[in-house]
Amino acid sequence: MDVAVLGMGQMGRALAGRLLDRGHRVRVWNRTRGRAGQLVSAGAEEAQSIAAAVDGVDVVVTMLADDAAVRAVALGELRPLLGSATVYVDCSTVSPALSGALSEGFADRFVAMPVLGAPAAVSAGQAVLLVGGAADQIDRLGPIIDSLSDKVRRYDTAPLALTAKLTSNMLLLSGVVALAEAFAVGRSGGLRDDQLRDLLTTSVAPGLRNRFDSVLTGSPEGWWTVVLGAKDAGLAIETARSAGVELPSAEVVRHLYEAAASRQADADIAFVADLYGRP
Repeated sequence: MDVAVLGMGQMGRALAGRLLDRGHRVRVWNRTRGRAGQLVSAGAEEAQSIAAAVDGVDVVVTMLADDAAVRAVALGELRPLLGSATVYVDCSTVSPALSGALSEGFADRFVAMPVLGAPAAVSAGQAVLLVGGAADQIDRLGPIIDSLSDKVRRYDTAPLALTAKLTSNMLLLSGVVALAEAFAVGRSGGLRDDQLRDLLTTSVAPGLRNRFDSVLTGSPEGWWTVVLGAKDAGLAIETARSAGVELPSAEVVRHLYEAAASRQADADIAFVADLYGRP
């Protein structure tokens, strides 16, 4: 299929690269130039504008940072350009409310497909796809979905797919904070890092296990930044609040990621451990 991928962050590049590897024709665009060099070398076409990127393609995919970025691209430049035969897929982590607005704005041509997994998992075809929208449009995306992963969760609506993403993200964000605090307790009582690793590696959930060493060291290297972690915790809080439910623990988690972001905004969520220092 002919696919345009808008947004060349780490996840967008991984998604475009996976589609290229699986034989799709891929056109890429990013507001800031210079992020698609490896993809172009691998056969992607880099467009100079959104209009050039989406012209004549079967599928347009956005993978952008937040609600504001998606709204500006999708409901600004993209909507009047989209052909009647083109499906629009948003893979960004945004609010369920915005995903609902995109469903209305693009009618039966919109599918939400947020992704669970790191860029490396996307590249390897091991990510989980949370797909929400009209069944006929999801079926049209079969070649794209099959190329990306065989781990697919389908939901009746786009907002439900985003709710699923925020549910998963909130669990991991809270778990990273809990792991950082567990390390702080152990160190305060005199345990060495090797003893903490020996004690806890077999008891943490798989999602946390992937970040165990990064949290242990407070590493800033990674792909899911503390800024985006704070944003996602905020989206989870707003989603619950819209149903009249308050999440006091999530408020604390958001505050911690905001504090970590004030130290190093582009650091991975594991960097929240830096807030606890070392005794």
